[in-house]
Amino acid sequence: MRTGFVTLLDGAALHYYDATPDASDLVPIIYHHGSPNVGEPPEPLFDAAAQRGLRWIGYDRPGYGGSTAQPGRSVGQAAFDAAAVADVLGIDRYAVLGHSGGGAHALACAALTPEHVIAAVSIGGLAPLAADGLDWFAGLYPGGERELRAATQGREALREVLENGEFDPAMFTDADWEALNGDWAWFNRVVSLAEPAGLDPFIDDDLASVGDWGFDPRDIAVPTLLVHGTADRVVPASHARWLAEHIDGAELLELEGASHISVMSAGEMVLDWVATRAADKG
Repeated sequence: MRTGFVTLLDGAALHYYDATPDASDLVPIIYHHGSPNVGEPPEPLFDAAAQRGLRWIGYDRPGYGGSTAQPGRSVGQAAFDAAAVADVLGIDRYAVLGHSGGGAHALACAALTPEHVIAAVSIGGLAPLAADGLDWFAGLYPGGERELRAATQGREALREVLENGEFDPAMFTDADWEALNGDWAWFNRVVSLAEPAGLDPFIDDDLASVGDWGFDPRDIAVPTLLVHGTADRVVPASHARWLAEHIDGAELLELEGASHISVMSAGEMVLDWVATRAADKG
């Protein structure tokens, strides 16, 4: 995997990853990572992507890994960061896919840079806090609810909760633990690589999630797929249902009994969907 840096107009740097740098004939997917991870694309899906003519690219969101911190960033900024990465790689059109905290960032690309985005996928992603008619906190595991309610109170309140809180194993189901100890042990790697940056980028992610996203999901007009497990305790499936109801033409794939990590078992189905949408675009 080739890595490199993009220097933005304000001098900030983004650290990117290109899993197949010599495959210009493949359709690119820009991966938007969860919180707290780094932006290495999902290695368990490398072979499946190549078999479908797809190419993985990723980047560290500001503050994570090798990317410059940008406190106060919005979710919407991801659209322009992703476009900058694509530009330095000579790519004009690409799909986007985000998992967990990355889901909203993938949707940002679809809303704000539709001229570049072939299709968008959010897996286990949040809806905006301002989502009308959605009980946004309902169904969150207790530690997650404390964290995100604190985020609505600002940076210091959130930092206090995160510094004094303990890991709550209730966030994951047995199926999640099985995935983390098996096919999706890769998640353990990208979380460990995010740890040296400390809490700040995670705090920036949470503040962005509960703040003004900088776009309205209703404005999305590119093909969109929302994937969610019905047993997800980290992000309740009600968030995907709301998004599906408010994004014109969006498709919703609910996996019965799947949860926040085990939902990634749908990865090959998702890649089939992306490959089909790319073919439709010619």
